[in-house]
Amino acid sequence: MKYKVLYAEDEPTLAQIISDGLRSSGYEVELAADGEEALRLFETSPPDICVLDIMMPLKDGYTLAEDIRKQDSGIPIIFLSAKSLAADVIRGFNSGGNDYMRKPFNMGELLVRMEALLQRFQPTGVKNDAEESLQRFGGSVLDPVSQQLSTPVNTYKLSFKETALLQLLLKHRNTLLARQLPLLEIWGDDSFYNARSMDVFMSHLRKMLRDDPAIELMSIRGAGYKLIF
Repeated sequence: MKYKVLYAEDEPTLAQIISDGLRSSGYEVELAADGEEALRLFETSPPDICVLDIMMPLKDGYTLAEDIRKQDSGIPIIFLSAKSLAADVIRGFNSGGNDYMRKPFNMGELLVRMEALLQRFQPTGVKNDAEESLQRFGGSVLDPVSQQLSTPVNTYKLSFKETALLQLLLKHRNTLLARQLPLLEIWGDDSFYNARSMDVFMSHLRKMLRDDPAIELMSIRGAGYKLIF
């Protein structure tokens, strides 16, 4: 299968180098030089994955990702940016990104991360019954398809990272989930910045799960997390 990439980058030389690299690796590439052009391409020629620069004219990458998410909650998005502060990375994930790579980056690493996201988020088949995808625990229900968590008190819309983290916690329920495992499986590496980002997402999950007295999400200092129910 030949995947289509929406690549948004306003720096012409870099855009040409990356586009050529993607095409030589078997991808079909739609190239946009600004955020508004990227959104038009997304709407007229839907891609399988988006690779977005952040600092672009007319519409920045954060805003573009938010606009894309309004139309498609399931498409993978990777940010490429020279912005390297933890706050920039967190904003990228909160605006709908699934991964964040700092410039300069290695083309091989970009390809590996794209392939991992495509494998994770592309459908492997249509379920006959949507109920099969629901994960019930305590008094709560996780719908990983619509990325919603329903507790006895409220229903929350989850980010991609929050959904993936909660699924891992459920898979390892009542046992220790080592910190390194979600960092490697979801973020792709266990760098300091990714670890800080994961802690933020775990904090969000903990606040939501406090609605359910049958569930406890514990942090084991220096070791990992444990979801108990």
